[in-house]
Amino acid sequence: MKDNLAEALNEQMNFEFYSAHVYLAMAAYCSAENLEGFANFFLVQAEEERFHAMKIYKFLNDRGRRATITALGEPKNDYKSVLDTFEAGYGHEQQNTQRFYNLSDLAMNDREHATINFLKWFIDEQVEEEALFDNIIHKLKRIEKDSNAFYMLDAEFAQRSFTPPTGE
Repeated sequence: MKDNLAEALNEQMNFEFYSAHVYLAMAAYCSAENLEGFANFFLVQAEEERFHAMKIYKFLNDRGRRATITALGEPKNDYKSVLDTFEAGYGHEQQNTQRFYNLSDLAMNDREHATINFLKWFIDEQVEEEALFDNIIHKLKRIEKDSNAFYMLDAEFAQRSFTPPTGE
């Protein structure tokens, strides 16, 4: 693996750790609004992002490259509404998708087949992540005026949990 690809994977690993902070900040906002189900949704997202970061960490180590941990930027902490948190999350996931596309392009240019194969999992995951956020945004917009439906969605998200994929 060329140095520039290892550096790019390290940047992505640290971006995944940063993403966990972004979702923790969203969870904190929801908790402050007494919406513990929505807070749980974002806590689970944070856990998934840490899992993704560690997946890259392990890959770098398996390829004989050093994982380098860097400082994390400060995430946004204030939001106008729950809808605003999900719209921000959707934008964040779109940014992350583009980052994985760029990594994949770099790996393809280097003909780094192991990395190409490794990144496919993340690209598939990003399709799911973007669809999840898009779906929730549409639900929130539909139920905007229906407080019962809003609290039912909050209760649904309270049941959400993270289980790492098998074989990972």
